[in-house]
Amino acid sequence: MLGAWLTLLLGGGLALGAPGDTALFQRANDAGGRCTYTFTVASPGEASCPEAGGVSQLRAELAGLAARLSRLEGLGGFGGSGPRGAEVGGAWTRGPQRAAAGGCEELLRDKERLEEDKRRLEREKEELSRRLESSTQEIARLRAARCPPGGGGPGRDSLRASSKAPRWQPEPLGYQELKSERTELPASRLLEETALGRPRAEDSDCGELAWVGEPVVLGRADSIAGKYGVWMKDPEPVAPFTRETTWRVDTVGTEVRQLFQYEAAEQLARGYPAKVHVLPRPLESTGAVVYRGGLFFQPRRSRALARYDLRAEAISAERELPGAGYHGQYPYSWGGYTDIDLAVDETGLWVVYSTDKAKGAIVLSKLDPETLEIRRTWETNIRKQSVANSFVICGTLYTVSSYSSPNATVNFAYDTATSTSRTLSIPFENRFQYLSMVDYNPAERQLFAWDSYNMVAYPIRLSHA
Repeated sequence: MLGAWLTLLLGGGLALGAPGDTALFQRANDAGGRCTYTFTVASPGEASCPEAGGVSQLRAELAGLAARLSRLEGLGGFGGSGPRGAEVGGAWTRGPQRAAAGGCEELLRDKERLEEDKRRLEREKEELSRRLESSTQEIARLRAARCPPGGGGPGRDSLRASSKAPRWQPEPLGYQELKSERTELPASRLLEETALGRPRAEDSDCGELAWVGEPVVLGRADSIAGKYGVWMKDPEPVAPFTRETTWRVDTVGTEVRQLFQYEAAEQLARGYPAKVHVLPRPLESTGAVVYRGGLFFQPRRSRALARYDLRAEAISAERELPGAGYHGQYPYSWGGYTDIDLAVDETGLWVVYSTDKAKGAIVLSKLDPETLEIRRTWETNIRKQSVANSFVICGTLYTVSSYSSPNATVNFAYDTATSTSRTLSIPFENRFQYLSMVDYNPAERQLFAWDSYNMVAYPIRLSHA
């Protein structure tokens, strides 16, 4: 190919560019003695060539542009040139601007949401603070007025004005249906009542049951043996025990012998007893009570009563209850062999039962707590199997209408001072709908109850006649 070009060039002029332009050919030795061929062609459009420095400048500018382009490609992650490269580069430049603007808007929206949440939480906090303060004031008022002075406790107007009025308030009654008639008693009768340990009205703050509050759960049994049972505190304890010492018996089973001792109700809630007493004889049902350092209970399958000395850990007294039905003859309506039920109030120790002679009606007897001897007996007209349970307050027997209805009532009262009974309708909540035990604690002025595995306490209010 080179030889052909040389022949052409040697053969004559080579026409290039415009007519008349020819290529000049020369052959000569170079400085090193080598033969070289050169030819020269005139530029058709330039009168003179740029200086050599211009070429260097152009090359430097091209190198700088190439370097800048490389840097831009490295930063943006974009390749290519021309129109497409320019379009991508523009998008790369505008993208961060749009992203920054969108990010600010999103942050502003988040800030607004957070401020709204803060305002809402502050409002909830204020509301909870108001409710807590109101509840604290109500609890303090109830504790300070267990038996309100002046006869009758807080009236309807004050209860309506209260910000946290009790749920079970008998508003339209004004206690008028709960007041008994005044009875003139001879001096001999007053002496007899004093001998039996019954306080006179002027010497005590006793009254009639007017209201039962909502139950508060203090503990829960964790096995089937605790579906029903009995829990107690001693209103007149003997050292080393105190009023805070709490006792419990799970009564499901045929050989119920374990009596659990807790230092306080808080320990009862945690379920860890300080000591477990093993009774010398198994007890029957849920009628046991603790009073003056002793556990009073009915031994299994007998009509006897026994006193277990908590300090000596031995039975210190035992006596048969004449004619009393037992082991399912005259139980409460829920069954459970609740034929014999012991109770404690401000005046001492009581026992609730029935006999064949009474034909199933409740018989109430006052007991000597040391010897278990019967001091006096009252026969009521309240059929034992028609009520779910009973308790005694200030010498008056009260009964509960149902063990399973969530909205039961305290439906009867029998006053031992007048030997008369009357109907009542004081709301009583069975929250867990299986009430197997109810007892009154005169030291705390509360009802203790066992409701389907749950150990609960009810606040109460008494009114004066």
